[in-house]
Amino acid sequence: MNLAELFSLTLHARYVRAENDASFAFHRENGTLYILFEASSGSTDWENNLDFPALPYRDMPHRWMCHRGFLRVWKSAEPYIAEAIAKTHETHVTVSGYSHGGALAMLCHEYIWFTHKPYREHLRGFGFGAPRVLWRLPGTLWPKERWQTFTVVRNLDDAVTHLPPAALGYTHVGTMLEIGEKGRYTSIDAHRPESYEKSLEEYISAAGDPWHV
Repeated sequence: MNLAELFSLTLHARYVRAENDASFAFHRENGTLYILFEASSGSTDWENNLDFPALPYRDMPHRWMCHRGFLRVWKSAEPYIAEAIAKTHETHVTVSGYSHGGALAMLCHEYIWFTHKPYREHLRGFGFGAPRVLWRLPGTLWPKERWQTFTVVRNLDDAVTHLPPAALGYTHVGTMLEIGEKGRYTSIDAHRPESYEKSLEEYISAAGDPWHV
């Protein structure tokens, strides 16, 4: 499955909705468990998107801080994700989300890396058009190794991928993969799913299939 196919799977999955409008889906294919998170789909999602004061992820010796609204939604999804992983027979896990869902994918990726060590070697995560989630002050240490196999896919000029502002202490994690052509879209249009579909198709056509997900 290439990135365009993963994005299509993420867009068209049949999502289950839990508390705080946490929307997730599972797909199993060729030994891989795909954990998918939906883009914003209602007023509750937008309320959580805009609730961006930072909170500690959990009470632990080496705490890291993240976006409060996304953390609230993730905590609603976490028990269902934990149950699915506990029951799966797949050896690989790929986490994917678009927009709001990309933020949840980032938190889910860290959760699996931290709590399910056998999957670390075969864990991949992708946040298409994902906003920033992690908060830190300049010079502070943070557990960046947890997101070494997480990739933010940014269609150039996509405004959502620049929020919350870095000036407020928010940062992306993992690898940033930029696709598309700068100046082709407005900052809003660059975030639309059809714009991502076009840019992903062009990227794969030019680069072959460098990602196997």
